[in-house]
Amino acid sequence: MRQIYLERRRAERNQRSLLLVLMDGMEMADSAGRAAGFHILIGKLSGGLRDTDALGWYRQGIVLGILLPDLERADPALLSSVFGKFSRLLEDSLGAELARRMRLTVHVFPSPLGLEGEPADLALYPELPGRGGSRWEAALKRGLDLSVSVLALLLLSPLFAVLAVAVKFSSRGPALFRQTRLGHYGKPFSFLKFRSMYTDSGSAVHEQYVAKFIAGELAESRNGIFKITDDPRVTTVGRILRRTSLDELPQLLNVLWGEMSLVGPRPPLSYEFERYACWHRRRVLEVKPGMTGLWQVQGRSGTSFDEMVRLDLRYARRQSLWLDLKILWQTPGVMLSGKGAY
Repeated sequence: MRQIYLERRRAERNQRSLLLVLMDGMEMADSAGRAAGFHILIGKLSGGLRDTDALGWYRQGIVLGILLPDLERADPALLSSVFGKFSRLLEDSLGAELARRMRLTVHVFPSPLGLEGEPADLALYPELPGRGGSRWEAALKRGLDLSVSVLALLLLSPLFAVLAVAVKFSSRGPALFRQTRLGHYGKPFSFLKFRSMYTDSGSAVHEQYVAKFIAGELAESRNGIFKITDDPRVTTVGRILRRTSLDELPQLLNVLWGEMSLVGPRPPLSYEFERYACWHRRRVLEVKPGMTGLWQVQGRSGTSFDEMVRLDLRYARRQSLWLDLKILWQTPGVMLSGKGAY
């Protein structure tokens, strides 16, 4: 795990590619036979790898891992070549019958995580499943999400009705706006908000703006504002909803359904994610997305994109029930001030 982490970081810095080859022997029920097979494989592999390659257990005694770092480009032709090479090695070492019971997979970094509707390839992030703390801490966080979302939905139901009517009367279209976002591990889900734009509004303007913002081209001229100021697509009622963040309230349903948490990074759109650098992607991998977070209470819209990601990653490293409660306590004040909201 440590070696994979270090090679990922090196690949990010050097803008090179990394391949991880896994040989999974789970289908071999006979543990003694599996151990003997792996012993043969390790002997064959040890003499056929580059000095920069690494060979070791991905899962002790069950899955063998081979790291092939510092590749100029991992194109389909290279992936096919690597898969063919290790397939032949398996068959030559174990025989055709045993080789068929060994599952061979090749994983590439960086990869377009989640962009085709598939979750991230977690084989390259073996350290992530344990990053969220203990099961007890995860249960406490989920308990907080459930209790607060249910209570808030009950108490705020009259406000929901008033806002829905206001949105309906402000312009033609539904009261709720649904949008596909990328959740934990890049898994897509339907993100809910009160509609704040005209129904025939396109996304081209926002896509262009996001591209410049992520690239850092707007940091000086627009103070890092993530949302477009004076956006002509926004309705009169929508401006009020956005400034007070009341348009975000329907996401309590996303929290109730387990797609989001009360506290966590904001879930990105797919065209935002396409623009991410490798290290930016960790914000959708490390923790479940949330309605509020460190960015909202410390920087909100008045910060650069890189700083927003750093705040998200800082939360992922330090997350605890106490930190969640502290952020939730600070959020209403930020909402009422309207600072950085557009």
